[in-house]
Amino acid sequence: MSVRVLLADDQPLMLVGLGILIGNTDDLEVVGEAGDGREAVRLVRELRPDVVVMDIRMPGMDGIEATRQVTAEPDPPKVLVLTTFDDDEYVYGALRAGASGFLLKSMALDAILDAIRVVAAGDALIAPSVTRRLIADFAGTSATPAAPTPDTGPAADSRLIAGITDREREVLALVGQGLSNGEIAEQLVISAATAKTHVARLFAKLEARDRVHLAIIAFETGLVPRRR
Repeated sequence: MSVRVLLADDQPLMLVGLGILIGNTDDLEVVGEAGDGREAVRLVRELRPDVVVMDIRMPGMDGIEATRQVTAEPDPPKVLVLTTFDDDEYVYGALRAGASGFLLKSMALDAILDAIRVVAAGDALIAPSVTRRLIADFAGTSATPAAPTPDTGPAADSRLIAGITDREREVLALVGQGLSNGEIAEQLVISAATAKTHVARLFAKLEARDRVHLAIIAFETGLVPRRR
């Protein structure tokens, strides 16, 4: 079965180019195109794609808000952000909104197609080199965090991981550093199967969407310090 892809970009040339690129593959198909975030949300509800390739800067509703609404849908599609802007604030904002990946339009075309496949499979940019680049970007974000409220802030972050074991904390911290299961196993002197089991338990306990989401949690709870 083909992966059903919705494209959202305010540049017609980009829509045409991506449409042609995806149309030349056997396992991907474009089911719709949107010129702004609001239209993207509408088409997601109408067409139920597997993956949305989402630009960030679009008129009206931007890609980050559209991602937030799309990922809040029942049985939501995966969102792959594809943008011209390599900005920490955009990376972090997109991931916080629920995106499963973040790529630049300057990347090789084959890399974009592979990223769509990875996201569609539910693994979300788990290649260590990509994950480390992603984490390095949003870990150094200069965005000012929102003021703590009774349900947010360090105390809430600590409560988030209160139910995990000490070993799972170690694994979560290593995921936050971009390590693969094999590298985690080597670091902790455990088997790869055991490392995979710990990661799977973290997904369940923390209700994480994917490995990138786990990395965000590792940063937000202080298991991996942010760069200054």
